[in-house]
Amino acid sequence: MLYHMPTKLYYGQRCLFDNKKDLILGEKALIVTGKNSARLTGALGEVISALDEYDIPYVHYDEIKENPTYGIVMKGKEIALKEECDFIIAIGGGSPMDAGKAIAVLTANPDLTPDDLYNAETYDVALPIVAIPTTSGTGSEVTPFAVLTKPNGRKSGFKSELIFPDVSYLDPKYMIKMNKGLTLTTAVDALSHSIEGVLSKKSTTISDMLARESIELIYEYLPKTLNDLENIEYREKLAIASTLAGMVIAQTGTILPHSLGYRITIHKGIRHGQATAIFLPFVMEEVDKYEPEKTKMIKKIFGNIDKFFEFLKELGVYDFDITFTDEELELFTKEVMSSSHVKNTPGIYDEKKIKEMYKKISKI
Repeated sequence: MLYHMPTKLYYGQRCLFDNKKDLILGEKALIVTGKNSARLTGALGEVISALDEYDIPYVHYDEIKENPTYGIVMKGKEIALKEECDFIIAIGGGSPMDAGKAIAVLTANPDLTPDDLYNAETYDVALPIVAIPTTSGTGSEVTPFAVLTKPNGRKSGFKSELIFPDVSYLDPKYMIKMNKGLTLTTAVDALSHSIEGVLSKKSTTISDMLARESIELIYEYLPKTLNDLENIEYREKLAIASTLAGMVIAQTGTILPHSLGYRITIHKGIRHGQATAIFLPFVMEEVDKYEPEKTKMIKKIFGNIDKFFEFLKELGVYDFDITFTDEELELFTKEVMSSSHVKNTPGIYDEKKIKEMYKKISKI
């Protein structure tokens, strides 16, 4: 067994200010963000101040949208090449961090297309990456994964050791501006990472230890945070839980709930974290039939699978109205069955079982 996490991680309040020298990984930075959150949280301002202090020029690319597309990362690559940027600073939630990772590889390998990212054998270099999360959910600041939306509308992740961020800064003060809805969907994304890591066929003793701490923190502090959004202590607990969950999936990858959730994010507009968490109890029930040892820890924390479902329901995870046509069920099921997530999930899954899971969420 192997535990591998090469990212240098600073965490806690003022961690960027106190360790700003490690932000400098080259001679000119491409700062990758969305339109607003990096500015509103203060993270962008602190990064620019640090770069100015060390006389490091930068270009700011702020066009990253949720579920970044090939076009978005290709535009970032062209800017980086034109401006001769030699390192990436990605600030935001999972979308800017994942886009920054893709841009880092594409810029260092100008002849690659986004499709080539999915074959790690086609490249062996990437620009250095700094990651600064402003949400507590994706854990992308400590993973070798990035997710893009392909031209056919499918979300698909790629993996490379080269896109582990070189340095990450985890400061909870960047997260206190998150509204209730974003707080919920990002936190249950982190919860999904940890629970899927425990259930995965690739779980290890160390990944399970990290997952346990993450799940317990979310179980205790997510309800508190939803009722006190600017409590910095609660925010710090969720931030740590999210990063621990990222460390988990860096070892195990994600499993079936992620694949099920991708379809309703793209086609039904339900945000990624919520779309994934919706399916956790149903997949847990299946795993429990075949490998009950894997659900033991989760049942010990929540009481049982039904109580876990009630926990999610009380948080508002199932507050939606969704229906599927027969054509949608056929499409979603075929896409899920062709995904790599299925083979890493304990249990037996066929098209009938996948359709049943989609039908369940339409009846809640």
